[in-house]
Amino acid sequence: MARAKYQVLVIPYIRQSGKLLYCILKRSDMDDVWQFIAGGGEEEDGSVLISAMRETREETGISAEDKIFQLQTVCSISTEHFKQARLVWGEDCLVIPEYAFAVEVSDMEIGLSDEHAEYRWVDYQTAKNMLKYDSNKTALWELDNKLRYDGSMP
Repeated sequence: MARAKYQVLVIPYIRQSGKLLYCILKRSDMDDVWQFIAGGGEEEDGSVLISAMRETREETGISAEDKIFQLQTVCSISTEHFKQARLVWGEDCLVIPEYAFAVEVSDMEIGLSDEHAEYRWVDYQTAKNMLKYDSNKTALWELDNKLRYDGSMP
């Protein structure tokens, strides 16, 4: 599969006993780096939504088809974070967009891929404190506000 010039970010969340919890994942290849589901689009995916559903399934086993939705958050990620990015996408490709999504789940048990060593279901403040990347924190802020305050999310 050919790597597309974009990244997806997916935030799994659950409503439990009147509380919102978010699933954060610890990278297995980096020391103490916590993030949400993140991965690259593939040209064959055909859309950012399909990429988000595929990455969600690959990294956690969550089937996201019915409960996934796109957030407004779109961040720019420098290509220095991707192996051979400039070789694959060209010397002039310095940043790619990262599109954020959320998926509501009904079960806190997930199956991790080799990319992650562990996962935790945590509240907003704990997630914000543990997350490494600003793009994850921005998407979390948007989702938490929409779920808690404006009622516009499913």
